[in-house]
Amino acid sequence: MKVLGIETSCDDSAVGIIDGGRVLANIVHTQQVHSKWGGVIPELASRDHVRTIIPVIREALEIAGLTLSDIEGISACRGPGLLGSLLVGLSVGKSLAYGLGIPFVGVHHLEGHLLAAQIGAHIEPPYLALIVSGGHSHIYEVPEPGKYVLIGKTRDDAAGEAFDKGAKLMNLPYPGGPSVQRASEGGDTAAFDFPRAMQREGETDMSFSGLKTALLLEVEKLGEEKTRELIADISASYQEAIVDALLWKLATAADLTGHHKIAVVGGVSANRRFREKLNETAAETCWELALPPIQFCTDNGIMIAAAGEFRLSRGERAEPDITAVSRWPLENL
Repeated sequence: MKVLGIETSCDDSAVGIIDGGRVLANIVHTQQVHSKWGGVIPELASRDHVRTIIPVIREALEIAGLTLSDIEGISACRGPGLLGSLLVGLSVGKSLAYGLGIPFVGVHHLEGHLLAAQIGAHIEPPYLALIVSGGHSHIYEVPEPGKYVLIGKTRDDAAGEAFDKGAKLMNLPYPGGPSVQRASEGGDTAAFDFPRAMQREGETDMSFSGLKTALLLEVEKLGEEKTRELIADISASYQEAIVDALLWKLATAADLTGHHKIAVVGGVSANRRFREKLNETAAETCWELALPPIQFCTDNGIMIAAAGEFRLSRGERAEPDITAVSRWPLENL
């Protein structure tokens, strides 16, 4: 089934086309307007989606060698995310589907991330999943397709948010994850002793607000005397603290649930140091680790198309009055 997926939950206008799990096109337009603000401005994001989503759809169809008449189903991200941005993609997807007389479904952003891992690594339930991005740091048990049991989550900032806020404190450009990774190259991961919060036995919830505060105090202590070497050391140490915290929580959840099949998805799963230490841990603990290819870690249309193909194959169809939802727990799906 040829499914076109539309992703506009935040600041990426993305369209993917798949056919039976086979990737035909994957186009992502990343908005540059937010970089000078150090974060996403919702009103600017939704306006840019309005401007770019149709050209991105056209480009995806051209890359796939298809026309709209070849598409057999359409899915769009319904939530969670920025409401104005979600409404753009959902409205366009719904209008196209109804105009073409083909099925339409609104899908969950996080389910899309999980299904992207299945495309890249072919992992099948039951398994344990860590979803880690700018807006989410959650651990789920996936006992069967389409069922998600919450095991742990952040109590404050998400890991990706910690990268963004940390980068801002160090005067590094947005988005923070890639900037901190670049700045950390050649740095000493043990130069600064940053905290790894909530590491009590059996504790699967996370917290990154204390780490952010610790970074602020170190940056203030350094003042204007921040050489390139110091920035590399502090970035490497800060990144290491985030990575260690995520690994500790994932290992704890794996021990508690008895799972050895592990999926790690979301934008932070693209981090080079995180992937390196995940692979080391998997080798030591005999995990069967599933990591999406880098291009499927951050927001993309393929993950929405994959979630759409899955839901449409189960006979699900959106009601005509479907609307976007900014908050939508995956376990309530």
